[in-house]
Amino acid sequence: MVLLAAFRFLAACCLMLLCGTSWASSNATTLPLVMWHGMGDSCCNPLSMGSIKKMVENEVPGIYVLSLMIGKSVLQDTENGFFMDVNEQVSFACDLLAKDPKLKEGFNAMGFSQGSQFLRAVAQRCPDPPMRNLISVGGQHQGVYGLPRCPGESSHICDWIRKELNSGAYTAAIQKHLVQAQYWHDPLNDDLYKKYSLFLADINQERAINETYRKNLMSLNKFVLVKFLQDSVVDPVESEWFGFYKPGQAEELEALQDSALYKEDRLGLAALDSAGKLVFLASDGDHLQFTKEWFIENLLPFIR
Repeated sequence: MVLLAAFRFLAACCLMLLCGTSWASSNATTLPLVMWHGMGDSCCNPLSMGSIKKMVENEVPGIYVLSLMIGKSVLQDTENGFFMDVNEQVSFACDLLAKDPKLKEGFNAMGFSQGSQFLRAVAQRCPDPPMRNLISVGGQHQGVYGLPRCPGESSHICDWIRKELNSGAYTAAIQKHLVQAQYWHDPLNDDLYKKYSLFLADINQERAINETYRKNLMSLNKFVLVKFLQDSVVDPVESEWFGFYKPGQAEELEALQDSALYKEDRLGLAALDSAGKLVFLASDGDHLQFTKEWFIENLLPFIR
């Protein structure tokens, strides 16, 4: 009887362990998704980010989607996309992510337009919680040299931004208080860009090599770059694939693989590329214009 009781006890323990393992496996959740909107948009616009959030939640049942709001309100979030120091925005986002218990095991990230390079800064500067996949949808990773069709509700804001950028993008006041100036990349004034760019020159390792930045970016499972072939907003559009003008002029373009950034591997992009972790996708549309079907087919596999 003693032996029989002991056998039953052991069998019950094993069954509990097996059931526990089965329960854990069957309830393993998809990684959360963190999104960052573009210029002139907000975290919760029902026609843009709100719609994408709902689509992802419908396609991936149970997923936790966090659309970042930089500030205390939707209005403040929109305004901050124009006027809040990008480095402060990134710090704000890093703090939000670190305090969210649902992200502690890691998350995937998807940035739209300027939100893409902002999320890349998060990956480079804030490895806890860990970012697994980074999806850049129309991001300007080598910056812009022109603002042909500034999106936003007010054309007056866009006209003012163009005027300020053209008059002195690298002055201290404009760099500090105009978001778009912080990823303005003037190929005709490369020395000024490298010296005074508060954001882009730093995360692109233009002044010095921060090995932590490089190591953190290389820890991504996938870095996905989406380029819009008919883009009328990003100038030059090659920036969405880390391409840009050849140094010293503003006519001839060069691909990422031909650039010093890649050849010197300052960000670890060459290493990611050779490991099959750098993914180049194209959408045959204007800036951030894609169908639900294209999104599901091309981007959802990196989220599931």
